[in-house]
Amino acid sequence: LAELWRAIWVGKFTIIIISMVFAVASIFFALSKPNIYKASAILAPASSEGGAGGLGALAGQFGGLASMAGINLGGGGGVDKTALALEIIKSRSFVEAFIAKHELLVPLMASKDWDMQSDTLILDDELYDIADKKWVREVEAPKKPEPSSWEAYQEFSDLITVAQDKSTSMVNIDIEFYSPVLAKQWLVWLIKDINEFMRVQDQIEAKASIDYLTKQLDNIKVATMETVFYQLIEEQTKNMMLTMVKKEYALKTIDPAQVPDTKDKPKRALIVVLGTMLGGILSVLIVLIRYLSKRDK
Repeated sequence: LAELWRAIWVGKFTIIIISMVFAVASIFFALSKPNIYKASAILAPASSEGGAGGLGALAGQFGGLASMAGINLGGGGGVDKTALALEIIKSRSFVEAFIAKHELLVPLMASKDWDMQSDTLILDDELYDIADKKWVREVEAPKKPEPSSWEAYQEFSDLITVAQDKSTSMVNIDIEFYSPVLAKQWLVWLIKDINEFMRVQDQIEAKASIDYLTKQLDNIKVATMETVFYQLIEEQTKNMMLTMVKKEYALKTIDPAQVPDTKDKPKRALIVVLGTMLGGILSVLIVLIRYLSKRDK
């Protein structure tokens, strides 16, 4: 240990110089990184009234008769709308449609920073020509100057975080971006669009079920089975009504998204500390290797 300490002491100026170089470099690196803001929202599963529960009761009550008539009422249970909605949010088809609907391709793929004073997004002129409104980025084939829907999907997926607490079923959705205003706006749009998507899908299914059951009534000869079908139609009508009146159909907002006041990252102080520590460790290793190599000679 005494020999190691002497070696370090002899090379103290080397250690100091290398550590200072790393410290200064890490400061410049930390300052060069743009601020990233995170907008967050807390959501709860919307209550599932009617629908699956009613169908489950009917299946239990009239399952035998329905089987005799060749009709499958299905089981209770149903699909967890919350889990389905969260998977749809992360799906490629939904994200691509979301980007196209709100025209997010340019701000998503060409932005590099945000001007706080003017509240404007700064675009990279090497990627997008604002004056001519066209993409000018240089890429190798088969890529094109204009980013593909797959590239946009991957970029957006890196910005969004979706998590559900299994114990409380609460859902947290975060979006990180250079602009705090856009991060909040995109999150509001995302929550609204996923609710609308789920609502429309269930509305289409309920209408198709009502049309099918109504048509099948003409072929029913047993009065008891007519009762089953009328109750099924009643349940599907309730579902249809819910799709009409509930705006927050799958996810109910508990804590809405707000414009974040402070940046989420980068952690500049941490970057500088880690950079300086890395420089110190490398400099000590260099000094010890030089000392040992000289001693062996």
